[in-house]
Amino acid sequence: MNLETYYEYCLSKKGVTEHFPFDEDTLVFKVGGKMFALSSLIQWEKGQPSVNLKCDPERALELRSEYDDIQPGFHMSKIHWNTIAINQSVSDDLIKELIQHSYELICISLPKKVRLELNLL
Repeated sequence: MNLETYYEYCLSKKGVTEHFPFDEDTLVFKVGGKMFALSSLIQWEKGQPSVNLKCDPERALELRSEYDDIQPGFHMSKIHWNTIAINQSVSDDLIKELIQHSYELICISLPKKVRLELNLL
């Protein structure tokens, strides 16, 4: 997966916005004002891309045991976030599935009013 594919896939979700809340390097995608994906642009340039994604805790443990390239979230809650190395053992299709999973976890945690507004987009 290249940066453009990752970027376009994240932005294709309803109500998604991009931000740089921490620094000029960390690209964060949000829905309803909450993060669901973040990644270092410098690491993409170095050829060592990874992405932090929210994940159901049980599924996160399963994924970490199955893939060496899925680790507990770097600088994130180790229970709810995974860091996935891009272009390693994890397929692009699975990465897209995990982006979707992260997006959905955030969406269901949003207040009802915000969820309704998203459905109108």
